[in-house]
Amino acid sequence: MRSITIRRPDDWHLHLRDGAMLEGVIADTSRHFARAIIMPNLVPPVVTTADATAYRERIMAALPKSDRFEPLMTLYLTEDTSPDDVEAGAKSGLITAVKLYPAGATTNSHGGVRDMEKAMPVLECMAKIGLPLCVHGEVTTPEVDIFDREKVFIDTVLDPLRRRIPELKVTMEHVTTSDGIDYIRSAERNIAGSITTHHLIINRNAILVGGIKPHYYCLPVAKRESHRLALRAAATSGDRRFFLGTDSAPHVDPLKECACGCAGIYTSINTMSCLAHVFEQEGALDKLEAFASLNGPAWYGLAPNEETITLVKRDTPVSFPAKIETGAGPVTVFDPMFPLHWDVA
Repeated sequence: MRSITIRRPDDWHLHLRDGAMLEGVIADTSRHFARAIIMPNLVPPVVTTADATAYRERIMAALPKSDRFEPLMTLYLTEDTSPDDVEAGAKSGLITAVKLYPAGATTNSHGGVRDMEKAMPVLECMAKIGLPLCVHGEVTTPEVDIFDREKVFIDTVLDPLRRRIPELKVTMEHVTTSDGIDYIRSAERNIAGSITTHHLIINRNAILVGGIKPHYYCLPVAKRESHRLALRAAATSGDRRFFLGTDSAPHVDPLKECACGCAGIYTSINTMSCLAHVFEQEGALDKLEAFASLNGPAWYGLAPNEETITLVKRDTPVSFPAKIETGAGPVTVFDPMFPLHWDVA
């Protein structure tokens, strides 16, 4: 197969940041993607509907005039989040989901939830109105090995929460383990999972073998090869419970290439080329549209996009910049470590 046409894809987990960084990266998403769920972990975070309204206005102001793109806004869950504000934001159509960051789990998550009991009124309200909860599925207790954080989260936080509030729709974002895949598959309803581009391609060797490579460091951290293969099997299966959420997360190079580098990988610019490569490797190009364009909208109760994009396989590798320049500074682009021949025409 030399070309494939699919409905225009969506990104169900995206970091756009703010200010000069937002202005520098948004076109890499809006060029290919029609919609994206926007992460709220700014400084300060997007915690109220008013915050989300203002952030959406900044996104739209930074959007290239020729691009059609809809940011789907989320709220950052805290122990003080107001159920009334969440319900009002959802009913207005502005708020698509609420994001749970366990405190300290990732970038700008220090204001996240420490005591789940304090968040129960909001979660019960969300179950009542059908508003999804997006979770960063890791515990942050220091005694838990970083490679086990997802499994322990499922056992100690996620499963008890779902048993307590079975009507709550939960998106387990950036699943990284076979444990997460198996848990989603075993559930009868009300849970789905997003999978990133980079977790389909790298395992933990990419970060550590031959020296520490900070541009492959992300949270949740890439796991061992058996988990990567489980993610690829799920993504390419056509199972409606799995869909694309890139977790594309730009950081300027000085904040990545330092003694305590930031977690995050920037993939927006070459995600579709990377995905076509992966799906072709798995003999599943016919499942790419489901993963990138159909399963996510179905989960979030939205219609798939009417527009289409065409990917063409070139004889010579497609060239992507090693870095993009933003007003905030240079950002290194994800290198999949193999040549990319699929190109968005």
